[in-house]
Amino acid sequence: MSLSDFASNWSTTLTRHMPPGQFGRYLLVGAWNTLVGYGSFAFFTAILSPMIPHSYIAAVISSLLNISVSYLGYKWFVFKTKGNYLLEWIRCVGMYSGGILFGVLLLPVLVLLIRPNTRFVAQVPYSAGALLTVFMVVYSFPGHKKSSFRTPA
Repeated sequence: MSLSDFASNWSTTLTRHMPPGQFGRYLLVGAWNTLVGYGSFAFFTAILSPMIPHSYIAAVISSLLNISVSYLGYKWFVFKTKGNYLLEWIRCVGMYSGGILFGVLLLPVLVLLIRPNTRFVAQVPYSAGALLTVFMVVYSFPGHKKSSFRTPA
């Protein structure tokens, strides 16, 4: 199987359960969420660095803000659900909580693994945060589709 066949099969498998256009909207909203989420992570890391050792871990406080921005983008533009704002937001927080916990546990490990392999020591938490962002993009779509924004059959 060639790489292009693999990519085609993978994308067909990923998108066949989505209404037309939903995957494109997911990518657009996801790009926005990534900019906002990573930007707030970097902002809080930079602000807290002079005050708190390992401030990149404390930057998790930006997560509720980021979840709320993501939630509204997915609700209004991707899944287009009506009503149930509080219930869906709670589900969204619940879905992301596993990823946040994973990030809090994995971020220090990634920092320790990356740091010896670069001369840009101060930038390592940002690189590790970017790697975790990629994971969250892949993890979040099925979680939102099947949990946060599920609609009754």
